Amino acid sequence: MSQPLRRLAMTQWDVFSARPLEGNSLAVFSDGRGLTDAEMQSLAKEMNLSETTFVLPRDAESEREQGIRVRIFTVQEELPFAGHPTLGTAFALRGKTGAKKVTLELNVGKVPVHFESSNGAAAFGEMTQIDPTFGTKHEREAVARATGLRAQDFDDSLPIQTISTGVPFTVTPLKSLAVMQNLQVDANRAAEYLARSTGKFFYFVTRDTVDREARLHARMLFYNGEDPATGSAAGCTAAWMVANGVAQPDERVLIEQGVEMKRPSRIFVRATRSDNRIVNVRVGGNAIEIMRAEVFL
Repeated sequence: MSQPLRRLAMTQWDVFSARPLEGNSLAVFSDGRGLTDAEMQSLAKEMNLSETTFVLPRDAESEREQGIRVRIFTVQEELPFAGHPTLGTAFALRGKTGAKKVTLELNVGKVPVHFESSNGAAAFGEMTQIDPTFGTKHEREAVARATGLRAQDFDDSLPIQTISTGVPFTVTPLKSLAVMQNLQVDANRAAEYLARSTGKFFYFVTRDTVDREARLHARMLFYNGEDPATGSAAGCTAAWMVANGVAQPDERVLIEQGVEMKRPSRIFVRATRSDNRIVNVRVGGNAIEIMRAEVFL
């Protein structure tokens, strides 16, 4: 006897943008109960976006106490945390309720997302990431060899450092927009270097920006090509900026990303300095629903 057809509701969102067809696309499956890990991974591969999320509804009391359970997959693996899927899924769960806060339970734990709206402007969501862990500071020459860049391409006034707010990114400051726009990285050598140095991905940044309002211009190249917006990396970079005087404590600043791939994204970040520690990392932006569909399995 054949199994009955399963119909899975999904929506697609453009995250870190208030305009459709910009920002970073995200598929959200609103009820992933009953799906196996392998099915979730296959669905993420089918969606072929940077990430796909699966909401796993449970009783109201558990959701109030622990948050709404969500799992995040790239085309290749499950991630413990990622920024644009967290923000986009929170927008999807909020819907038209006008809720001021949505809390997700991810593999890294509880991540609250607070919402602001005023004067008919698009709603703005801001997630609080787990406090940063500052890891290895890297030698420019070693990173140059690993990436195929020249030592003179790096901004030598700022450190190359691995930082994690759930996923470890190696924040890599470059000298100019021209270097960023012509960025070509040897992916295999970069991956080998990162595997030895506890970083997951390089996040390239420069203080030379396209939008004068932006504090940094960023790019993130990885095994799925290029990411239009990387909220987890932006959180690590918020901590790095405050630690190195690129942003003041609690100053909300703009990181622009996705410009080269014509998917411009606007990621707003801030972090607090408490004594000698950087805490309270927040990453925010807009999100817009662009598609509703059903998937048949």
